[in-house]
Amino acid sequence: MTETLITADRVITGPNGTSVTDGAVLVRGDRVAAVGPRKEVEQLAPHGCRALSFTGGTVLPGLIDAHTHLIFDASADPVAAVQDSSDEELLEGMAERAEQLVLSGVTTIRDLGDRNGLAIHLRDSITSGALPGPRILSAATPLTSHGGHCNFFGGEVEGEQAIRDLVQRNARIGADVIKVMATGGGMTKGGPAIWQNQFTEDELRIVVEEAKRFGLPVAVHAHGTDGIAAAVAAGVNTIEHCTWMTEGGEFDLQDDLLAAIKAQHIYVCTATSPNWRAFAERVGYDRAEHLFSSMRWMADRGVSMIAGTDAGVTRAVFDKLVNSLEFYQYLGISNEKILDMATADAAQALGITDSGRLATGKRADLLVVDGNPLVDLHALRDIHLVIAGGKTVRQ
Repeated sequence: MTETLITADRVITGPNGTSVTDGAVLVRGDRVAAVGPRKEVEQLAPHGCRALSFTGGTVLPGLIDAHTHLIFDASADPVAAVQDSSDEELLEGMAERAEQLVLSGVTTIRDLGDRNGLAIHLRDSITSGALPGPRILSAATPLTSHGGHCNFFGGEVEGEQAIRDLVQRNARIGADVIKVMATGGGMTKGGPAIWQNQFTEDELRIVVEEAKRFGLPVAVHAHGTDGIAAAVAAGVNTIEHCTWMTEGGEFDLQDDLLAAIKAQHIYVCTATSPNWRAFAERVGYDRAEHLFSSMRWMADRGVSMIAGTDAGVTRAVFDKLVNSLEFYQYLGISNEKILDMATADAAQALGITDSGRLATGKRADLLVVDGNPLVDLHALRDIHLVIAGGKTVRQ
């Protein structure tokens, strides 16, 4: 079994920025065999094993992007690109984008919607070693209403039996999570407004109930406050976007509903585009600050947030997770907590407790960067090494 000894000025084991100065990680196969002070770990390494030393560097857990869409190409019209492409063409592009992600230090992604289970096919190819890429947690076909958001994926349902049937179909083909569009979305022309409900509270409960039968979590796309309330009442696991919008583009920030999100340990993924700065410049910073205010409100009140990029939608490219992490810095969140949002907290939210931290027995997902991201997140862009599932994908 291949073993690799990695030493660096510091090792961030997490969470809360927990670090080892002059530390080391020993990787054996696809697992972390040991982590700690350099002198202690070196004694555990077999003679002649592969050894990599990074002076001035930091070892940290591989990053997790909790909201992506590999099927989209981040072009000006990603929906048209999907509709104009065969499954074979889409799968080829998805493989390229998956490689982009892992080369940028993202070793796990949650893919929240495609057609015909393409992300599952790609996931299995990566798992087998046939293709490079991150671990993929796939939602397969997202549930939506007739004519609803992302209906072009084929997930339109109406009534209890249709809802249960689609959840079952996704589970049978190997979905890792169930995705449901509780409200409208901006990418779907002619669909419900972004703040409008697409499902009732009772219908969302059916989704959650059926998903639980298969041991699957539920991720809910919800922009509108009414949709957020229905999702919380239904007992979902994560809320995507969670912008608290009402008709007319204003916000309805409800303290009691926020308290319920916290009490039920529901994680929020704002899925902030890596292009957020350009958006702010385009609309003006005063307007942007208003549009970002609901996210700042959640951050200030300690909602459990995890990092995601919505990669694939217009201008949301696949190798700029760090840009999105800097948005949380803009909201006033500390670097330690931001790293947790993309590692330990994300792993907890996604139910992959073998990831997100560097500890003995954990999955060997890690990267080495130059500098210290606890001091400056920009260090995450200066990558020396990426190991995903024990395999070196970038050095």
